[in-house]
Amino acid sequence: MNRRAFLSAVSGSLLAAPFAADAQQAAKVPRIGFLVASSASDSAYARLIEAFRQGLRDLGYVEGRNIFIEYRYAEGAYERLPALAAELVRLKVNVIVSHSTPGPSAAKQATSTIPIVMTSAGDPVGSGLVSSMAQPGGNITGLSLMAPELGGKRLQLLKQILPGLSRVAVLWNATNPYAAMVAREAEAAATTLGVQLQSLAVRGPDDFEGALAAATKGRAGALIVAEDPLTITKRTQIVDFAAKNRLPAMYGVKEFVDAGGLMSYGAHLADLYRRAATYVDKILKGAHPADLPVQQPTRFEFVINRKTARALGLTIPHSLLQRADEVIQ
Repeated sequence: MNRRAFLSAVSGSLLAAPFAADAQQAAKVPRIGFLVASSASDSAYARLIEAFRQGLRDLGYVEGRNIFIEYRYAEGAYERLPALAAELVRLKVNVIVSHSTPGPSAAKQATSTIPIVMTSAGDPVGSGLVSSMAQPGGNITGLSLMAPELGGKRLQLLKQILPGLSRVAVLWNATNPYAAMVAREAEAAATTLGVQLQSLAVRGPDDFEGALAAATKGRAGALIVAEDPLTITKRTQIVDFAAKNRLPAMYGVKEFVDAGGLMSYGAHLADLYRRAATYVDKILKGAHPADLPVQQPTRFEFVINRKTARALGLTIPHSLLQRADEVIQ
């Protein structure tokens, strides 16, 4: 090799070295797959996903710089979840994050090796996602929404506003085991409180119109809605129905009250999503999902919409207003 050729080769290698280093560094940036049952335009889930992203930022992750997130939305069609989960597996993401029970279940069917982090699964043990809360086993861990006893407490709160309440309709997703638990807890409380319960079970987006119509035919004096991705997605329809029929309603999460609902009492969903980021961080640093216990809610929130109460001609007792974490005027 002559001197000119040698210098050209050396110069080329020096120029190529930074690009090769950059490419190698980019290849090491972890990718998270986020599997969402709702649509990308759903404002409630957009806020929750932002809480997760904030949790990542608090831990030093900057999206697009030292971590990438691949979002996949089922647009409310649960049957699309398995295909979307399989797509994330083909992309070889480092971790899959998903909410409720259907999302993690679809991810579990798609992979037994990629770690899966739940943000808000209802009953992880009963649904077969994990072996136990303390020792999940397998490749799934994260946060559980598990607090079915709230189904009874919500009925108690309704009775404080409506002492003469005798018949309540409960709207719940029959395909979600956790929603069934919430409905059973409400039924047990109804027996103690002398209230007759009307079950309104839905299985898909097309079932809501008929189920809600049944509440009016059954002369329900109030409505309780169990928290679930399906009911949250249809929250505007549910809240509008309650307003149109002057039906006091209690919901499982504050997203319903933000949409104009009367009251909600349940786990702080944004806090669960934020805490899910800590699981991702631990897994990316080498922890195994099987060794990370599933955690339950530590923050709960009671939210009242006084504007809706006035529209319904209801007076909220001062004792309840004092207990509320947030009062929307």
